[in-house]
Amino acid sequence: MSPLLLLRRYNSRRFSFPYPPFHTLFSTVSTPPPLSLSSPTFTIWGANTGVGKTLVSTGLSISVLSSLQSLLYLKPLQTGYPLDSDSRFVFRKVLDQLRLANCTNSVVASNQILIASRSANELGGCSHEEVKVNGRQSEEVRLECKTLYAWREAVGPHLAAEREGLMVQDEVVRDVLGRFLGPQSRDGDGSEWRLIETAGGVASPGPTGTLQCDLYRPLRLPGVLVGDGRLGGISTTISAYESLVLRGYDVPVVIFEDNGLSNEVALLSYLKKRVPVLVLPPIPKDPYDNLTDWFLDSASVFTSLQDELLLFHSRRVERLKDMPKKAKDLFWWPFTQHDLVPENSITVIDSRCAESFSIYKVKDGKEAIIPQFDACASWWTQGPDLSLQTELARDVGYSASRYGHVMFPENVYEPALRCAELLLDGVGKGWASRVYYSDNGSTAVEIALKMAFRKFLHDHSSFLTSQMNILNGTDLQLKVLALTGGYHGDTLGAMEAQSPSAYTGFFQQPWYSGRGIFLEPPTVFFTNGKWNLSVPDSLVSDNLSSENQPSFGFRADIFCRSRDSSTIADMYRAYICQQLSLNSGPNQGTFIGALLIEPVIQGAGGMNMIDPLFQRILVSECKKCRIPVIFDEVFTGFWRLGRESAAELLGCHPDIACYAKLMTGGLIPLAATLATEDVFQVFRGTSKLRALLHGHSYSAHALGCTATAKAVQWFKDPRTNANIDSSGTQLKELWDGETINKISSLPNVKRIVSIGTVCAIELEAEGSDAGYASQYATSLIRQLRDDGIYMRPLGNVIYLMCGPCTSIDICTHQLNKVYERILAFDS
Repeated sequence: MSPLLLLRRYNSRRFSFPYPPFHTLFSTVSTPPPLSLSSPTFTIWGANTGVGKTLVSTGLSISVLSSLQSLLYLKPLQTGYPLDSDSRFVFRKVLDQLRLANCTNSVVASNQILIASRSANELGGCSHEEVKVNGRQSEEVRLECKTLYAWREAVGPHLAAEREGLMVQDEVVRDVLGRFLGPQSRDGDGSEWRLIETAGGVASPGPTGTLQCDLYRPLRLPGVLVGDGRLGGISTTISAYESLVLRGYDVPVVIFEDNGLSNEVALLSYLKKRVPVLVLPPIPKDPYDNLTDWFLDSASVFTSLQDELLLFHSRRVERLKDMPKKAKDLFWWPFTQHDLVPENSITVIDSRCAESFSIYKVKDGKEAIIPQFDACASWWTQGPDLSLQTELARDVGYSASRYGHVMFPENVYEPALRCAELLLDGVGKGWASRVYYSDNGSTAVEIALKMAFRKFLHDHSSFLTSQMNILNGTDLQLKVLALTGGYHGDTLGAMEAQSPSAYTGFFQQPWYSGRGIFLEPPTVFFTNGKWNLSVPDSLVSDNLSSENQPSFGFRADIFCRSRDSSTIADMYRAYICQQLSLNSGPNQGTFIGALLIEPVIQGAGGMNMIDPLFQRILVSECKKCRIPVIFDEVFTGFWRLGRESAAELLGCHPDIACYAKLMTGGLIPLAATLATEDVFQVFRGTSKLRALLHGHSYSAHALGCTATAKAVQWFKDPRTNANIDSSGTQLKELWDGETINKISSLPNVKRIVSIGTVCAIELEAEGSDAGYASQYATSLIRQLRDDGIYMRPLGNVIYLMCGPCTSIDICTHQLNKVYERILAFDS
């Protein structure tokens, strides 16, 4: 039958399940469809080929239908069709057994193939069958069996797809499958079951070659593992189980055929009896045996299987339901006013896959697992695509098994060494020679301050001793030169190095004194279709009034080095030199011991983009004064701004730099402070008291170093990251320029900053509606979450953030949603 005729036949028939029109099943979407929780849904996995997956699907279907519940059986990938069709086997065997059992209820059953390759169609075969078995009572249940894609040759789907010309992309397989599993099902009372039977073993390839355990991971359906009861089956079953668990699947039951070897004893011991292991009677080897007696003998085992799965499903749903209330009662969330968080607004995250959360939600009265794009990149840490997430999990699992955690001082082990080599050859290339490990960005900053202060004292020791005689005294006051709006962490020392803000107020830090000189920087932003420069009044000279501040046609113009010889550059230089002179020296009684800046973008301070010319001159003038320069790249590092290091955008190097967050791909906490050899040398000596006495129990944690090594290489390799441009040095433009332009012209938008993986939008607000404490964007954020975009605002600033590997199509899809919502937004 031709594909066209198949389409016509499909659309002409009326089914008991209200599925969407056939042509809509084959359109790719950026976000997977919701998955219904109203019905128990399970994947049938096999430890290998030939272990009896289809028999288990059939037996479980019989048990479910016999208990007056409907069932949908899906075979996403079928090879050997039409001679071999698992859905047809389930369809016919289930009906045969129900007839023999003289079931009391009526059964309406159908079997259908949706798409087959041309060579499979040439062999004919029944594309659609419908049967009704009348029972003694009026209760009616339905059995739907569907094969989604089929190929003629009885080989792996990857080979069949290549040989027969029916290639199906992973996203399409997931999308089609997901649409059958969504909350559009007619039954919402839990009386309908859904089974998805995979092809071959857990790690058998799909059509594109992706392993099936990876192919179906975004759906994360709990699974029945059909193990192997034969000789060697213990090993294959455990390997299959571990492959699923490593990818985040739940496996509530293991079941296999009894071959007289008592494999269940070893499996129960290995699984520590946390997972039930069910044993089926031996399967007849006679090819002419119709298995009627075997299904009868196995009925009690399949009833137990059904009970175990139903128990797992109900417990899972109840746990998800209860989580918001328990969270309100038990958690103390960071950066959260609990009185402003109603219980019904708490996001219940079931799992994460690549760029999206899977959240539990009751929508239109039906419970579902709904994907949400993580526009916060999980507090700026996340960067993996699906493939990298799998690789990170495997590598970190290996590291955990090999090392666990080992102490770092005076020791070396491969993850720490490899991580250091990659950091110095990447973000530290051309300037850094040493890597100091810690646990998070805030402590990385405090370590950097210790390094910088010691370096300053060393470089100025002669002057301080001869002129002031205070080098070892208590009257020496060292301050940090930093920018207003900067944010460098929540620990007490890091807070002292940032200007007064909501984070440093009396209620947050009564000890705060602000041990810094804080300059108000010029900023750049996009509005009404152009990039604009805003210079604060304290900096404006006679040649630059607020009315004639320049604009730029392209973002690249802002970073152009030709600006270094401009009038604005002279103005910046004069201002900076003046501030250095006024705020540091013997006459003032204080010295500026370090410059600390977030290069290009201030993150938590409101996603402000600082004029790179100003920062570049600031660095230059501080180095002339031998003031150590610290770049806080906890937020900006590792391609966050389109380059591996934001220092590349500025065109200058620090003496010390701090990295964290995206460094490990968001998988595990780790931070690193990189320094020049000159900084390192001032800590050398014969006394331990001159060493850097700072450390953490988990310094150079093997798991974090392993994750960093993988992520750093993955992000910058064009073979793994399609977003790296032809130069190999920067990301392609991820945010659609036309849409950015439209958003910038909306009357309720004040400014946009779009660079690298960041797109920040400040909404027009005044007074109490502006700033970090603002609730101005609350309703907009709720609407966007309903649209499938998870956001957490910075006051009246909302932002989209993706990973270095996120596809441009996904970014465009999310940005368009934001545009539509802001267009209609009325606070």
